[in-house]
Amino acid sequence: MLGTSGRPGVTEKPPPPNWILVHPTYQQMKTLEVGDSAQVHAAFLVYMDLAEEHYILTVTLILSFAVRRWKEVSCVKSPELQVVLLEGREKEGAPVHTVLPLPVDQSLSHKSIRHVLDRGFPVLLCAVASDSTLVYQRMTDGLVTPDPPVGPFQDVGRRQHRKRRQQH
Repeated sequence: MLGTSGRPGVTEKPPPPNWILVHPTYQQMKTLEVGDSAQVHAAFLVYMDLAEEHYILTVTLILSFAVRRWKEVSCVKSPELQVVLLEGREKEGAPVHTVLPLPVDQSLSHKSIRHVLDRGFPVLLCAVASDSTLVYQRMTDGLVTPDPPVGPFQDVGRRQHRKRRQQH
């Protein structure tokens, strides 16, 4: 029999229905006293996506997977915005990133973005939908030139068109 540990012969009790409320990280986020429970819940879901191992329970099998496995993920309070921010590294030795988790129905002002960018770390905005879908968007201070496309792309049609114009 497989338990939530994913090891044969090891069985564990499934988490209680309100396991989020008793999770140590959720409790830590609540002590930051940001006042917006929807934003705290969103921050916790993003934390779980970045740092924790997830379990999918099926009728016959329990699958374990970690989506991102960020290192050193911690939660901090932004006093100016009254939100929980997450800080962590995508991998060992990588620079620290700030993640701003927000429910999709919560608005964001330019001033709010400026407060997060002024922290000095690269920033990811994470929109959290009501069905727990997470969408990450990198934010930058100013405009960034996009990377050129990768692959064997050629703009043959335009070149031929230009040649025809020049011949006439």
